Amino acid sequence: MTARSGRTASTRGRTRPKASAIPPAEEIAAEAMPRTGARRTVLGTVQLLPAYMKLLVGLITDKRINIVDKMLVVGAVAYILSPLDLVPDFIPFLGQVDDIYLLMMSIQRLLSNAGRKVLTDHWSGPITALSTESIRNVLSAAAFFLPRAIRRRLRRRL
Repeated sequence: MTARSGRTASTRGRTRPKASAIPPAEEIAAEAMPRTGARRTVLGTVQLLPAYMKLLVGLITDKRINIVDKMLVVGAVAYILSPLDLVPDFIPFLGQVDDIYLLMMSIQRLLSNAGRKVLTDHWSGPITALSTESIRNVLSAAAFFLPRAIRRRLRRRL
């Protein structure tokens, strides 16, 4: 360290970079990661939508499901198939997010009430999609894109 400048020899003559109004590319990429990951998760679930619908229709006729949960399943199927949603289906991507959110909340409830065995008996997709962690990930990914007011309305419908 020199007495005059208070800087070490390795920093002598160098100036500190000025803070830029534009963040570095790494910071932009790090901020976009949750959105990209959430979008990828939701799109993967949209691709499995036929398997989920088959699951729900199979659960309607299953005698191991109680009547309250069957009504939940019927309501979820009607909401998903209806073009009139809280977020209309004609809006690309976002139109399916509220459907996915309601679907995953329904499946999460069915898993806790009816059990994993009952659901896997009707499931035709990859078994990992019915794991508790996978359902939780899809719920949080869908919630990332939905406004809080819509999430509350969907939760009240359950």
